[in-house]
Amino acid sequence: MQAYQVTGPGAAVLRHDVPVPVPGTGEVGLRIEGCGLNFADLLMIEGRYQDTPATPFVPGLEVCGTITALGPGVDGPAIGTRVAVFGGQGGLAEHGCFPADRVVPVPTGMSADIAAGFLVAWSTSHLALFHRARLRAGERVVVLGAAGGVGLTAVELAANAGAEVVAVARGAAKLDVARDHGARHLIDADAMDLRDRLRALGGADVVYDAVGGAAARAAFRALNPGGRHIVIGFASGDVPEFPANHLMVKNVDLIGVYWGGYMRFDPRPVRDSIATLFDMYDRDVIRPHVSHVLPLSEVEQALDLIRSRRSTGKVVVTP
Repeated sequence: MQAYQVTGPGAAVLRHDVPVPVPGTGEVGLRIEGCGLNFADLLMIEGRYQDTPATPFVPGLEVCGTITALGPGVDGPAIGTRVAVFGGQGGLAEHGCFPADRVVPVPTGMSADIAAGFLVAWSTSHLALFHRARLRAGERVVVLGAAGGVGLTAVELAANAGAEVVAVARGAAKLDVARDHGARHLIDADAMDLRDRLRALGGADVVYDAVGGAAARAAFRALNPGGRHIVIGFASGDVPEFPANHLMVKNVDLIGVYWGGYMRFDPRPVRDSIATLFDMYDRDVIRPHVSHVLPLSEVEQALDLIRSRRSTGKVVVTP
């Protein structure tokens, strides 16, 4: 089969002679229909992700596919079932093996392009905003990286919950996408006065931060008393530091959210979140946005869309 294999930090190649894997104990085998790309895939390829496997390995955190085989000790879902799964690796290939206890049947009518990039982005934002930050209707939510894979889901979920969403993204085209998904206020990420502009709107009750860097520091300084700053990731490459005395004086919370970590220490909130989100999709409450779908033969171009921030929403690779 074809598979995009990482052979060392920063070294990866699309191979055509990789053996089709056989599911082991507790695993299912999938014929992969699509793999949703995440910023974490870039870090993993570079050897800088917190859960980077030993080389050689196939990156690709999340997939949609059809079950073709059940490993020892696995009695379902049945062969032929279409499922989505966060496997942590293995998605950029034609076939893969993934933990059976992580697969979830895909709702009828959900395409592979949507399902392949649904779990991580939507559930990350859902857990961050409601399970961790306790978002309430009427609060003002600032979303940094508002047109990205996770940022756009945060915009839509917060807006659907009755929050006043401030989208921060680079360029008019990305801001237009954020507006189409519910953002009320639009601020270009290159604005030099982000803190002042946020304060002019009345400050932030919640900051959803997948970017880090200068934007994160400016948004943190615009938090209202009792506000919450959610740290999702560091797409800017700059991991910010936040002054502890500000946390104390303003009674604000600094909240870290690592969605993949929940899969190990407490998967119940993730399962509940995914069930809720699938129901919202079935009821047309949410509208997943996929800006690019590319074949596996163009995996390098697909990854570069993430690296250069030229995509909006999700990028999906299909075998």
